[in-house]
Amino acid sequence: MPKSTRNKTSGLLRIVQERELLKKEIDDEEKRKRPIPDLPKDCVSCILLRLPVNDLQRSSCVCKPWNNMINTSMFIEYHLCRSEYVTIFLSSHKDEDQNNLYPPSVRKENATTFSVEKDLLKSVPVFCQPSVNERSKSYIHFLEIHDGRSNMREYNISCLGKIFASCNGLILLENKLKEGGLIVLNPVTRKLNALPVGTICPRHAESNGFVLDPSSNEYKVIHMFRDESGYISCEILSLRDRKWKEVNGPSLGLITWFGYKPVSAVGALNWLPSIDHNDYVVSMEIENAKFKTLSLPKSGRIHDGIVEMEGFLCFVAHEPMNRIVIWVLKSLSEVNWMKQQSIEVGCIMDMVPVSGSRFGNHMIFRRDEDGSLYVYDFNLKVMSFVEMENGVIPLSGSYVSHVNSLVSWPFERSGK
Repeated sequence: MPKSTRNKTSGLLRIVQERELLKKEIDDEEKRKRPIPDLPKDCVSCILLRLPVNDLQRSSCVCKPWNNMINTSMFIEYHLCRSEYVTIFLSSHKDEDQNNLYPPSVRKENATTFSVEKDLLKSVPVFCQPSVNERSKSYIHFLEIHDGRSNMREYNISCLGKIFASCNGLILLENKLKEGGLIVLNPVTRKLNALPVGTICPRHAESNGFVLDPSSNEYKVIHMFRDESGYISCEILSLRDRKWKEVNGPSLGLITWFGYKPVSAVGALNWLPSIDHNDYVVSMEIENAKFKTLSLPKSGRIHDGIVEMEGFLCFVAHEPMNRIVIWVLKSLSEVNWMKQQSIEVGCIMDMVPVSGSRFGNHMIFRRDEDGSLYVYDFNLKVMSFVEMENGVIPLSGSYVSHVNSLVSWPFERSGK
């Protein structure tokens, strides 16, 4: 074959190969750009339901269909039912607290920290705003337990008030900008709602609870307080109509101390009535706001307490031989305490119960001596010390059982 013919043939072959290579590259690029075939909606929903709430928030930004699915009341309710409890608490320390060493004129604010009080004052003219003591602010953290391991996390939220109670991912917070004021806050979504002021009384002479009334599907704040005559009065506010309604309080002498936070369980809000020697629990049925007493299986002492676990009311009592026994009450209609667990604690006998697990896996305790936290794993039967992160100093009495969720208000159950 002549040389010129060979050159032409090889040149054509090269052109064909280059075109084939270019075509393959174009096809590959189109495949990469081609969207993934749509998964069935039920399949996507099942995957999203298994995500932690923080990942769920990020997932809502992926596309409009996911955002619409995640923000439906039915999805939020199902996700809430699958979520384990965390223990929420206040800490007096955060890195930017070092800024408080400097005068306000040179202090640098952390732009990522959400301040409850600053958000409340957005609509208030600057000249009408009350002074806020930045040095007394606290930071909201939570402790989560997963597979026996504890993790300390934060919401990056600052506030001045105390945490009184929690319900379905909403917390009841003290409003330091208004005497006797309360705030409902979802620390995940950072949505908040300042409530009308009820009867004003000293904080040491009152107790605040927060529940969802299953009969009316309304979130309600319960405010129980000792009036000037020494009687215990009670008023209830619904987040739906935002009005305080007076109800009959417990009988005179049933409650002598308001130091214990009420525990929501078995369809009631439950209080231990005194600081020591408790022989009964004072309960207010949520549906009818009627008070009654529930006899305890034994007299409770100062380190004993009540917590909610798996929807039931648990009485955690110390016994001789360095043992803690957990009694469980499953119904208000029949007061029948059952001995559920026995925990060997060695020589540590000042373990105060803080919160139980939603699915019965563990219970969190606090040592009265130094405030340190311990987790007891019911499956492994092991009590473990909880390591605090550097600088995190939980405020005494700030621990509240909580669940992270996207719940807002008013909360409407699916099908209603």
